[in-house]
Amino acid sequence: MNGRSRRRQPERADTAAATAYRRASTTHVQSDSDEGRGRGSDRFPGGAVARLLAGRHHRVRTLTRRPEGDRPPLPGASFVAGDLGNAGDVRRLFEGMTHASVLMPLVYEPERVRRYARNIAHAALDAGLVRLVYNTNTRIPQGPTSVAAFETRRIVEEVLRDSGVPLVVVRPPVYLDNLFSPWNGPALVDEGVLAYPLPEDTPTAWMSHRDLAEAVYAALTGEGLEGRTFDIGGERSLTGAELAEAFGRGLGRTVRYLPLRPDVFERGLAQLLGPETAAGVAGIYHHMATGTDPLLMAADDGVSAEVLTVRPAPVDEWVTRQPWQVWSGDSEESPFPHG
Repeated sequence: MNGRSRRRQPERADTAAATAYRRASTTHVQSDSDEGRGRGSDRFPGGAVARLLAGRHHRVRTLTRRPEGDRPPLPGASFVAGDLGNAGDVRRLFEGMTHASVLMPLVYEPERVRRYARNIAHAALDAGLVRLVYNTNTRIPQGPTSVAAFETRRIVEEVLRDSGVPLVVVRPPVYLDNLFSPWNGPALVDEGVLAYPLPEDTPTAWMSHRDLAEAVYAALTGEGLEGRTFDIGGERSLTGAELAEAFGRGLGRTVRYLPLRPDVFERGLAQLLGPETAAGVAGIYHHMATGTDPLLMAADDGVSAEVLTVRPAPVDEWVTRQPWQVWSGDSEESPFPHG
């Protein structure tokens, strides 16, 4: 297959999802505040939740700022024009719903994020939600840090919890789907190099979007979970070398792990997402590079998989299922070094 004929363009992964459904009528609502552009819902965490619920016969609704002709394909979804920053739009989104799943966009300005969270909390209370699941999209250290990616997500958690909304929080580690991308795929396929900005000896419970969606679904529907926080994760924790071995088994070739310096990663990401978003995302990896919290992304909390009855797939099985051939021959597109 000619990889270039199906080349995937870099995506702006800064969508937000506020997902709600009424159990009796099986309605699912996704809110996409659309701070950027790209394919949006089809390969990002909120989209994975939407696809899973749609596949289980829930209707999906998306709040988006995109014009009608520029909305991502999402079978079973309807779209509503609006923004998480507009309280009225969020109230319309939740009206008549009973359950919601929330994911913030890649925005790291504290007051802006706080406004989003308050709008969601007020709308959830007005709608009388039975359950709201908040996906922090990262693990969060126990104590305060100077990292906006952690602290803004902590703000949302605090606002939602203090509001009195029946809340369940899920905190995933790092997504495997980050590696099926224009900046990793070509080097993996053509050179057997897996480059990522985590130290090689940092154990990480890599998790797929699909397994995340299963965990969110379980958190939405499980009995007696209100008030709980779950550090969810993949099947097991892997160092960089172990991750490369799993990719090698899945790809049927030798793969080596290359730890990227976070500043190099940030510069490359800035070409795709802009400097502000890149700085926010890269803050997580700058923190991990210090070695002060080496187990932050490791394993789950010892109870999540059991309570949520989620059984994540092994990494090599996930690798085998991806159409890696689409990246063959596209190495020049990556803004990251991989030699």
